[in-house]
Amino acid sequence: MAARINKKRSFLFVSKVLGKHIPVNPYTPLLSGAALALLLYREMNGEAAYDSMMDRLLDQAVQGMIHPEYAEAAYHDLLEARLVLPERVLFIGFAETATALGHSMYNIFAAGASYIHTTREDIPQLASVVSFEEEHSHAVDHLCYALNAELLSGEEPIVLVDDEITTGNTAINTIRDIQSKFPRKEYVVASLLDWRSDSNIQAYRNLEQELGIRIRALSLLQGTIEVTGTPQLNLVESGSHTFSATEAPVIITYVQDGLERLNVTSADSLGEINASPYLRQSGRFGVESQDNRQLDQGIAQVASQLRALREGATALVLGVGEFMYLPMRIAAEMGEGVKYQSSTRSPIHPDRRPDYGVHSAAAYPSAGDPGISNYIYNVDPGRYDDIFVLLERDVPRRRIEPMTDILKRLAGNKVHLVILAPDTEEGGLAG
Repeated sequence: MAARINKKRSFLFVSKVLGKHIPVNPYTPLLSGAALALLLYREMNGEAAYDSMMDRLLDQAVQGMIHPEYAEAAYHDLLEARLVLPERVLFIGFAETATALGHSMYNIFAAGASYIHTTREDIPQLASVVSFEEEHSHAVDHLCYALNAELLSGEEPIVLVDDEITTGNTAINTIRDIQSKFPRKEYVVASLLDWRSDSNIQAYRNLEQELGIRIRALSLLQGTIEVTGTPQLNLVESGSHTFSATEAPVIITYVQDGLERLNVTSADSLGEINASPYLRQSGRFGVESQDNRQLDQGIAQVASQLRALREGATALVLGVGEFMYLPMRIAAEMGEGVKYQSSTRSPIHPDRRPDYGVHSAAAYPSAGDPGISNYIYNVDPGRYDDIFVLLERDVPRRRIEPMTDILKRLAGNKVHLVILAPDTEEGGLAG
């Protein structure tokens, strides 16, 4: 656990399998989503899904999460099973932490699935099809930009994916908003952790009765928690870090991925516009099973190029904020000695104690929105020879420098700033 800098909720469970606050084997968070997918497959197929193959796949998924040396083989076995649900299903991942978890859960199914994740980015040219607030969060507005107007308009079950359910209020708010616009009969709430109390569980039952729907909950771990008092820590500034005395060079590389782009702009809290295009298949705008092959090819193409840039035995691949899934998948294909994690906008107190979840923290203004602070946790100087930070879209150089200024004092050899691009581009960042 760790102490959050948040008046609404003072604690955080720091996941060892999510790939957000702790560097992990990139196959570990992919397996986390895959394990939830297996639970969903069993839930929707009933007794027919309880066979030796499913027992083996579930056991492999769990063992792979616990023992990283088995994670890669377990993940590929799950993909090769080519599972298909008995009816179409729409998966929705919650930003920012569960964007990759939701995508990895969806990706296990070979057909008949679609996925979109919520976002906190303001894209003026697009209208959000649903929106809601996450009551305990430091950033409450969730938006959902579906390019395909039919994505939410069917009657298929919706699976809401989050890393942790504490009260269940976020899911309730989301279901209410979706049901008011795109009514259906069934919802599933899937999470790594489920800490709902009896009264929270009853709130789901009450909502079922009120709206005439069914809500099923799936989780890898379920229990109850009680938090009292205030955190007692030897607190230091959240932005503090012990840095190396030397600085590694920062290499900027535009990497061709062969993927489609969406030419819309974003606006930040300062009113500045970024006209650099978004990745169409990131999950932010909706993807379907038939899109997966092209995305897999793009991931393999980028990973091959980044493998060639590695010079040391160890590497860290960093996603940025909501952009987690593609960097995670790319990291998984970059060879041995690679760890993955993402930056986050969640402020956490660091404390160097063996039983505490966040030992170090480095803060900087977000490249996407300087009005928002981002954080890198649990990366010690010299731990990784090469650090690769992957960006979905270009940003002005002055905006990314606060992040790279931190990374070049953490990397042992080089920092690679990688901007995904539809065509190979030369030169540095704009601005």
